Amino acid sequence: MGKYVRIESDDGTHWGILHEENIAEISGNPVFGVEPTGRNFLPSNIKFLAPVEPSKIVCVGLNYREHVKESQSATKEPDEPVLFLKPPSALIGPGGKIIYPDMAQRVDYEAELGVVIGKECRNIAPVEADDYIFGLTCVNDVTARDLQKKDVQWTRGKGFDTFCPVGPWIVDDAQYDDLLVESYLNGELKQSSRTSMMIFPMPVLISFISRVMTLLPGDLISTGTPAGISPMKIGDRIEIKVEGIGSLVNDIA
Repeated sequence: MGKYVRIESDDGTHWGILHEENIAEISGNPVFGVEPTGRNFLPSNIKFLAPVEPSKIVCVGLNYREHVKESQSATKEPDEPVLFLKPPSALIGPGGKIIYPDMAQRVDYEAELGVVIGKECRNIAPVEADDYIFGLTCVNDVTARDLQKKDVQWTRGKGFDTFCPVGPWIVDDAQYDDLLVESYLNGELKQSSRTSMMIFPMPVLISFISRVMTLLPGDLISTGTPAGISPMKIGDRIEIKVEGIGSLVNDIA
């Protein structure tokens, strides 16, 4: 199992593989191949960045049954996956600040499992989906809930800068079908469910999305959030945990 990271050091941005005592630099985004450079970094001397550089971030709404029940935007489970996009400009990494927009009155966390695409993907069947997955990561689908409800579509409520924390790394050999997904607001457990409770499981999602748009290497899919969403305020700390992957922590500013 590899843990792929994107980091910032005194001399720029780098990709690497996280080991117990150091980070071994690789030549570029691992979705295109892993070539060690021979250079190493100490984790204490770098800043972790979002471990993705996607052409697009495809998100799935209303994909856990209990979340559908608590949502005011749905009266029943969807017949097909509900898709929306976040811009890559929304990305931040672990430790990055989620900026509370002036125009929003309520900003929520949403703990999600993220999947990183490993090769170009178009019109595939669900049984083929595993061949196109590079790895998994943690995602926080931050949402300005009042603006989401106000607008006809969700671009503004979901798309602010800093509204897509991702990390802390990509794990390339994790099973996805029954992982625990949790969120902790200021240390208090708020969300807890398993990916086995998704309405549309991962292979179905990837297949469905690939019939709408071509997925490119490095693209990120965020697969939906469990029940338990609630608002954050400035000064709060939100932690997203996904079993077998890690912990993504961000503060609200």
